[in-house]
Amino acid sequence: MPREIITTDDLREFKMELLDEIKKLLKTSSTAGTKKYLKSAEMMKLLNVSSGTLQTLRINGTLPYTKIGGIIFYDAEEIYKVMGENSIHNKF
Repeated sequence: MPREIITTDDLREFKMELLDEIKKLLKTSSTAGTKKYLKSAEMMKLLNVSSGTLQTLRINGTLPYTKIGGIIFYDAEEIYKVMGENSIHNKF
């Protein structure tokens, strides 16, 4: 079974691609009347990611969130801000 080594550059590239996809999805959903706060299940569906991936994005600080009584909420405006700050086009 072949094995592949994943470098930090690979992870950084994956992060940027994922953030671009999140940005596209949020732009699409914002025209459809996005709620101000989204729950984890809604974020997973919106981003088409697993609960583990969503948890990783929270743990590594990529996605800001608020936890109230065991329920995790994501502020759509903060997600837009993250997308803008991490845009590849802003870095050049």
